Amino acid sequence: MDVGSNRRLKFLLGAVALCVLVSGCKKQVASTPPSHAVPAPSAAQPTVTLNASPQMVKSGDNVTLTWTSTDATDADIEPGVGKVALQGSTPVNPTDSTTYTITATGPGGSATATAHVAVGGGEAPPPTTGGGNMSELFEQNVRDAYFDFNKADIRGDAQGAMRKDAEFFRSYPQVRVTIEGHCDERGSTEYNIGLGERRAQAAKNYLVSLGITADRMDTVSWGKERPFCTEHTEECWQQNRRAHFVAAH
Repeated sequence: MDVGSNRRLKFLLGAVALCVLVSGCKKQVASTPPSHAVPAPSAAQPTVTLNASPQMVKSGDNVTLTWTSTDATDADIEPGVGKVALQGSTPVNPTDSTTYTITATGPGGSATATAHVAVGGGEAPPPTTGGGNMSELFEQNVRDAYFDFNKADIRGDAQGAMRKDAEFFRSYPQVRVTIEGHCDERGSTEYNIGLGERRAQAAKNYLVSLGITADRMDTVSWGKERPFCTEHTEECWQQNRRAHFVAAH
């Protein structure tokens, strides 16, 4: 081999050795797994209650409004009170029959509750009629609250019905009521007894938030044992998913 060929061979061997050295020194970098951002939990919907004591007074007499709230950052009572703490009590002196409304707001939305105070002279006094007439008034004015399948949440139409029920109960403070929880035929007897009780209790709690005192209301669950409608249709099942109000004597 001549001198030129020997130099070219050495040069090629040196280049190969350099490439091996460089590739061997390269650090393998592990790929970073993609990050998945965890969505922030949604803020809870505020809840609020408002009660007035007493609920019937003479013009200018003292009434105490008491309220509680959860998951709220701001609360306001109207008419005439304004901004208030998230829970507490305050005196008011209505001169006319007044429905006080508290609005609680927070990151999750807003909620309202009302309490009605009847002032003497602004409303008709409670009737002194016999039990038969009162039963007729009860049947004419008190409406049931209906629920979605497998739910015990107070939906919009039920809220509207019970606001009118509360007006009746405020006008006739001597009336006591039993709230019956009912279900449609689907599901076991045991499960529906529990669901019926949750529905009756939810209706009671909503009426309490409207100013009706808890000691005027009892609850009982009949589950699916006393259906109002016996056909096997969704329309019929809807009639059976209800909180039914019965005058207690």
